[in-house]
Amino acid sequence: MKPVLKFATFALAAAALSACSNDKPADMPAQQAADSSQKSLIIATESSFKPFSYLDNQGNLVGFEIDLANALCEQMNAKCDIVSQDWDSLIPSLNAQKSDAIMAGMSITEERLNAVDFSEPYFDNTLVLIGKKGDSTTIDNIAGKTVATQQATVSADYLAKNYPDAIVKTYDKQDNAYLDLVSGRADLMLSDVVPASDWLKTDAGAGFEVKGTPIDINDKVGIAIRKGDSLKADFDAALASLKTNGKYDEILAKYFDTQAVGK
Repeated sequence: MKPVLKFATFALAAAALSACSNDKPADMPAQQAADSSQKSLIIATESSFKPFSYLDNQGNLVGFEIDLANALCEQMNAKCDIVSQDWDSLIPSLNAQKSDAIMAGMSITEERLNAVDFSEPYFDNTLVLIGKKGDSTTIDNIAGKTVATQQATVSADYLAKNYPDAIVKTYDKQDNAYLDLVSGRADLMLSDVVPASDWLKTDAGAGFEVKGTPIDINDKVGIAIRKGDSLKADFDAALASLKTNGKYDEILAKYFDTQAVGK
């Protein structure tokens, strides 16, 4: 999944917990709070991946990952700022210490594990092929078809490795892939199942549908952290607590059809 990360009935609003705010500039250096009992963290996301992380009509960051990040920070007794960045800048900024963690539908891949560590997974992802209603194309016969996908994602990697005869168009943002699909500049789109399913419920997506069955590539989404950072243990412990006390399932059910995502 991203974006993969990188799916479903979704709510359109997210409640911000008092422990966090979302208005710190993305280029502010990560720093620890003066009070050693409470960490101060910057969590980076990418805000065009509804319902994981996106902007509401007032320009506020909302979504499943925003609520989950806030709950994790509260569980860790950490003061967190959540900032939106371009997808391609997320890992470089993390390793330049401009953020402390990434929650952006980011799939745990071997390539990324060379650059960062990941928490235990907080979401299991599948891919879906989207096309016009009535079109009989499936993933097995996309040779010669123009397929839109977001760049540097597991969808893009999957197409490159398995379907070299497809004409793959990559985009910096998922929203731009949707635009080219609607305009006819792309025949199909490969995407994570949750944001794709959410888009199909919009007016723009009304003439499109999932082609074939979801593609299970054993895709796990986690929190990216700098190599060797002890925050990995903190996030893992907090995530385990949220799953035990029911808070994780509460947040998941707010945004997703839990049967559709395997819960």
